[in-house]
Amino acid sequence: MRIQSLAFLLVLMQFSLCFVRAEATDKIDFNQQIRPILSDRCFSCHGPDAETREADLRLDLQESALGVISPGKPQMSDLVERITSDDPDLQMPPAEFAKPLDQKQIDLLVQWVKEGANWEEHWSLSRLDRPEVPKTKQNKGAGHPIDAFISRGLTKQGLSFSESAKPHTLLRRLSFDLTGLPPNFKKVQEFTSDHSDEAYSKYVDELLNSPQYGERMAIYWLDLVRYADTLGYHGDQVRSVSPYRDYVIQAFNNNKPFDQFTIEQLAGDLMPDATIEQKIASTYNRLNRASAEGGVQPKEYLAKYSADRVRTTGAVWLGSTFGCAECHDHKFDPFTTKDFYSFAAFFADIKELGIVSGAKHIELLQVPTTAQSDQRNTLNSQQQLAQQKYDAQTPELTQAFSDWQEQIRNSKETWNLLTPELVTADQGTTLTIVDDGSVLASGKNPVKETYRVTYRLPETGDSDQLPLTAFRLEVVPDPSLPAQGPGRAGNGNFVINAVEIKHADQNVEWASSTGSHSQGGFLAEFLGQGNKKGWAILPHIGKNQHVTLFPKKPVVITKTAETKAKTVSLAIVQTHGTEHNLGKFRLYVTTEEKLSDLYLYPKPAIRLIIQTDISKRTPEQVAELQTYFRKHTPQLAAARKEIAGIQSSQKKLEASIVTTLATKAGTPREMRILPRGDWMSLDGEVVEPAVPHYLPQPEIKDRKLNRLDLANWMVDRSNPLVARSFVNRLWMLFYGNGLSHSVDDLGAQGEPPTHPELLDWLATEFIESGWDMKHLVRLMVTSQTYRQSSDVSAIMRENDPYNKQYSRQSRWRLDAEIVRDNALSVSNLLVQQVGGVSVKPYQPAGYWAQMNFPKRTYQHDAGDNQYRRGLYTHWQRTFLHPSLLAFDASAREECSAKRERSNTPLQALVLLNDPTYVEAARVLAQRILLEAGKSDEARFTWAWHQVLSRNPRAEEILLLNQLLQSNKKHYEQTPEDALKVQKIGLAPVSDQVNPVELATWTAVSRALLSLHETITRY
Repeated sequence: MRIQSLAFLLVLMQFSLCFVRAEATDKIDFNQQIRPILSDRCFSCHGPDAETREADLRLDLQESALGVISPGKPQMSDLVERITSDDPDLQMPPAEFAKPLDQKQIDLLVQWVKEGANWEEHWSLSRLDRPEVPKTKQNKGAGHPIDAFISRGLTKQGLSFSESAKPHTLLRRLSFDLTGLPPNFKKVQEFTSDHSDEAYSKYVDELLNSPQYGERMAIYWLDLVRYADTLGYHGDQVRSVSPYRDYVIQAFNNNKPFDQFTIEQLAGDLMPDATIEQKIASTYNRLNRASAEGGVQPKEYLAKYSADRVRTTGAVWLGSTFGCAECHDHKFDPFTTKDFYSFAAFFADIKELGIVSGAKHIELLQVPTTAQSDQRNTLNSQQQLAQQKYDAQTPELTQAFSDWQEQIRNSKETWNLLTPELVTADQGTTLTIVDDGSVLASGKNPVKETYRVTYRLPETGDSDQLPLTAFRLEVVPDPSLPAQGPGRAGNGNFVINAVEIKHADQNVEWASSTGSHSQGGFLAEFLGQGNKKGWAILPHIGKNQHVTLFPKKPVVITKTAETKAKTVSLAIVQTHGTEHNLGKFRLYVTTEEKLSDLYLYPKPAIRLIIQTDISKRTPEQVAELQTYFRKHTPQLAAARKEIAGIQSSQKKLEASIVTTLATKAGTPREMRILPRGDWMSLDGEVVEPAVPHYLPQPEIKDRKLNRLDLANWMVDRSNPLVARSFVNRLWMLFYGNGLSHSVDDLGAQGEPPTHPELLDWLATEFIESGWDMKHLVRLMVTSQTYRQSSDVSAIMRENDPYNKQYSRQSRWRLDAEIVRDNALSVSNLLVQQVGGVSVKPYQPAGYWAQMNFPKRTYQHDAGDNQYRRGLYTHWQRTFLHPSLLAFDASAREECSAKRERSNTPLQALVLLNDPTYVEAARVLAQRILLEAGKSDEARFTWAWHQVLSRNPRAEEILLLNQLLQSNKKHYEQTPEDALKVQKIGLAPVSDQVNPVELATWTAVSRALLSLHETITRY
């Protein structure tokens, strides 16, 4: 036995020595071993940024680097002399750089020079060609291509594949990876019985074709494009972009080719005959943070939005840290500042505002559902038919029109103009009484002002009393006023905040008011309601307007009244500020009691037309008169009611249709280089749209490039970055890390891929498959590499601690949304409706207390919306839902290519106390009591199947039973606590369960839902 052991040891030693010798004879790999050293230690002073470059030496370019390198002759190379010198004046990097080379790095550089200083183009920028699949003993040219590449790497490192994961583990892994949800236990049982390659492949296809696949993939994509439901800056107000999220989900579900997916997002609005789906896709361009704060500088924020788009687009599709070139040339990669702003020029055509006033964007796109489109078409047809009936001319209407004009012509004047006797202004405005009975303001125009005018009332005539039933304030344009007035603001507008009238020392109380026209948000009705926001008239300036005010009871003038009682005093209060004061006005009164009958008492402008001879009326006056008559004649009352009903339905329908921010092209803004990113500078060079100078260029020469050109360039076969970037990130989703671990930076500072040939093979396969995303996913998850166990042996931990050679699968905690979805799923609470507006799950009271402009109170949803997937949770950038935040979800203020995973006590507190998880545990407990059988052991086993997809071990049942008994004792002694458990959450409690039993098993369920295994993907 000893001889055999010794023989084995000698063989092992011989193999190890051969392996060491083979490794020692391997040549230095420039991209893997040398470029990272140069980038990290040298490029800051000898790299792409000309402003910080020393000695006019670039070590990122071979031609320049050869000035200090003698290939094959390290003893004659200045580079070697400097990095090996002990002289502080010669040593590189210099001491003040604070990042010295260690001995291993020095040895590598010296050896590299000795071997001839071979130079390679950066791996991510090199031409993308398909490598040959290695022929190994395992595959002999016929196996899975991914496994062939991985196997070759394992062999070089003296490693091998791990055994396959256990069937239940593999199925849970696959289900979480492809749908973000746990598998049905019946499926687990079936797969455990038959886990052949055919059965596995069938299950892969089933998951890829499920609606939940698109939701799972969308979670990651939305991180990349920084999707959120709010603006992000300052007040962080809500905006509507949920149709874009639905577009992404459907794109993955429908397996939209990635090149089309790219083009539609960057330039869907510019595509010929763009569909509504393509326009929705282009919402991508509007997902940047924005501000509704009125005090910001619009130009500054337009510059912010522009830079944001460059950073995000560069990161999402090019895998590049483009943003580093906003203020200066990139210190590590070839991006120049001109590249940055030339790239930004592609997006300069997007119509937008620097200030998103009131969180309202200037370009919104309605996205009706099929049912809403059908309803819209139906209502439009009904409206057309009703309008035809309304517009029809009949002999009866013709006669009625003639009779009505005659009646009005012979009626007495409804309104009496009052003559002003005394005018004053509180803040010094000059008020002048004009011959036409108006009052004209001039001179000083204070920020705020109150006009005061005394008017003589009409005589009572033969009557002892004259009841005044309404007052009409007419605002009048005048050549002396800005834009003809009638206001004194620069745009001719005004804001009247209150109209106060006093008679016989008594204030007149208003019942209501109405106006000829009101500006949105500044309504004539406010004056009668006492709403101090006031009345304004934009955009209808430069013409007569009026507001009619109705007192709660008539103002009565008596023949015997004192002289003072035969006057009224008017106060026009203007507190809006910014010099929005009234310029010219008149006051009228009436004694008519039926002013609301606009057919018998038309407004003054209509009465004036009627009094005008028919032969002298303009076509506009004729049309206005006809329109007014039809609007008020009793003969068309039924037709008007029908149209009003249809219009009301149309208005409700339009208000219910979800909108999304639209990308709409206009005349491109001028784009110039901003020195040091200074948005106020006008010194920089004006630039046109262009892609980075060092990448393959578009072949369009005869016109200026646009966003559609950029989108097509992105997915051109000659672009080496896009396919590599997407494939690398997709690999991360299924293996834990990208082939290049730095999924957000494929540049010089990024980590070279562990398997560059595999990355390139997958990238070329992706392109040549027609950018087929599901094909790529299927390739990855059907490989032996994917199906390995994630168990870590001592040899693996020693030889490949970070699993860079993929000798095993990786394990990680589920993403924040999936942790929640899992709990809802196993409890049967999850509502699997795909798409729709964002929803609001339970959230701690007061969490939004610091939010302003406006102040907001969070109101969680009820019904099905409470149990939607985490993907649909309302994404408040500055106050991300605390449960998502605890599990490391991105706030999505910037592009996020990889979520970090923390392990904190707060996560345990969320799982044990968040109402969502407690309610899920309560409903799961109810399922246990109603579905799992009568014995405790049967219930434990059933619960274990639902939550963990496997049978419990004996010691696990023992621990759960201890927990069960201790809680049962507590709730039997304090049944009031059991009743409290029932009240957590909105889900109803079955009358078939006992409150004490339910509370007891809820405690068990809480423990199960909080297990490390429950929230971990193995």
